[in-house]
Amino acid sequence: MKLSEYVTHDAVGLADLVARGELTPAELASTAQTASDAVNPHINAVVETWPAQDTPAPGSTPLAGVPFLIKDLAVAMAGKRVELGSRLAAGNVAGTDSFLMARLRRAGLVTLGRTATPEFAYSTTTEGVLYGATRNPWDVTRSPGGSSGGSAAAVAAGIVPIAHATDAAGSIRVPAAANGLFGLKPTRGRVSMGPDVDEVFNGLAVHGALSRSVRDSATLLDLIQGPETGDPYFAQQPERPYALESTRSPGSLRIGLLTRPWGGRAVETTVTDATLRSARLAESLGHRVEEVQLGLGVDWEEFVLANARMWTANLATSIDDLAGAFRRPIDPTTLEPESLAGYAYGRRVSGPEFVRALATRNSVARAIGRYFAEYDLLLTPTLPELPVRLGTYAEGSEGADGLGWIEQVFHRSPFTVAFNVAGTPAMSVPLETDPATGLPIGIQFAAGYGREDILFRLAGQLEQAAPWAQRNPVVWAGGHDNT
Repeated sequence: MKLSEYVTHDAVGLADLVARGELTPAELASTAQTASDAVNPHINAVVETWPAQDTPAPGSTPLAGVPFLIKDLAVAMAGKRVELGSRLAAGNVAGTDSFLMARLRRAGLVTLGRTATPEFAYSTTTEGVLYGATRNPWDVTRSPGGSSGGSAAAVAAGIVPIAHATDAAGSIRVPAAANGLFGLKPTRGRVSMGPDVDEVFNGLAVHGALSRSVRDSATLLDLIQGPETGDPYFAQQPERPYALESTRSPGSLRIGLLTRPWGGRAVETTVTDATLRSARLAESLGHRVEEVQLGLGVDWEEFVLANARMWTANLATSIDDLAGAFRRPIDPTTLEPESLAGYAYGRRVSGPEFVRALATRNSVARAIGRYFAEYDLLLTPTLPELPVRLGTYAEGSEGADGLGWIEQVFHRSPFTVAFNVAGTPAMSVPLETDPATGLPIGIQFAAGYGREDILFRLAGQLEQAAPWAQRNPVVWAGGHDNT
C-alpha cells in the first residue's frame, strides 16, 4: 500500500480493508513503519518501535489489524519499556500487560511502538530531556502540546490513524488542538487505570485517544471502556455504542459559551474569533448558544493550590518509589527542574492539606455538576493561544517551586483542567485554523458526568458540517510515497 493511499483512511477504514481481505495486518504494520521512517526524523514523536506481535483475526473487531502507538506512560505492555519520559525510569520494562493494554490487544490493534511524553506527563508541552523535543507537524518550530504530544504529532503526520493518550489537565485536548486532531477526554471511571494503581492524580487522569476522525475515537472507546474488578469509580455504561452515537442527530442542544478562562488570562484574538465562529456554526445547526458565567465553586488561587498539592504529593511518592526501585539519586542527573521542584513541594504537603485539596475537588465537581443540570454542553476555546514556539513554554516560571510550576501549566491551558477535577467528559474538535498562519485551533465542548454520548453526537454532526479531514500538515507521510 502506498503512503498516499494509507493516509486517506482512518482506523475504521483500514480495518475494513483488512476484513475484506484487501490487506493483511502485517502489510499495514509495514506501511506504518515506512511512514514513521519518512516523517519521524522531522518531528521526534515516536521514541521506540518494535515488530508487530499480535496477529488479530480480520473482522474480529471494528479495529482489527490497525497499526497503533501507545504513550510512554500509564499503559504497560509486557516485555516493553515504559520510561515515563524520565531518566529516573530509563530502561524500565513492564512485566505484564496493564488492564488497558489487554483491552487494546482484544480490540485487535497492532501496537508498534511508544510515543514521547514530557517527564511524568508534568507539562502541556513535550520537550523532555530523555527524548528531546517533539515538534509540531504543522510548524516544526512549535510545540505539539502535551503531555500526549508524541501521540498527537504521530497521528497528525500520518504515521498511524489513532494513538493512545492520557489526560490529567488537558493532555488529550491540548495536543488535539495544537495538531488539528479530534480528542475526547472520557468521564472519570470510564476506562480502568489498573491494576497497579486504582487512580492517577486522585482521579484527575484518564485514558483516551487522539484520532483524525470522530468515529475512530468513538469506536476505540467502545472497545476499551468499562470497569475492572477493584476500580474505585464507576461510570454508568452507555445505552448505545459510541460509534453509533456519532452517527445520530444530537437534536437541539442548549450550549453555554465561555470565551474568557478561569484565572483571567488573556486570550489571543484569533482564538476568540475562531470560538465565536464555532458558536455561530452550532447555532446554524439548530443549537441554542448563549454566553454564560460558570464558577468553579472556589476562587482560582484555591483551585490552583489544591491541584498543586494533589499533583506534587502524588509526584513525590512516584519519584521515591522509582528512585528506590532503580537505586538512582533524586537530583539533576535523573530529574528535570520542574520535577525536582514538584518533588520538594510535594514532600512538604501535609495530611490535612491534602485532605483539604480533596475537599476542593469536591466543591469543583459540585459546581460543574450544577451547571450541567441546566445546560447540555459548554463551548470554550481549547487553548487560549496558538501552539507556542519550542523553548518558550516555561518563560516567566524559571526557578519556580512546585506551586509556581502548576500555576504556569494552568496559565498555558486554563480552559481544560476544570473538567479533570470534576471528572466530566470534554472534547477538542479541530473546527478552525488561524487565517494568518494556517495553524489549527481546537474548540472545546464539555458535557455532564457520563455524557460522552452527547459529545459524540455533536462531534459527528460538526465533522459533517465542517469537515477537517483534507487539512494536512507540512510534515505529512502522504507526501513521501513508497514504491
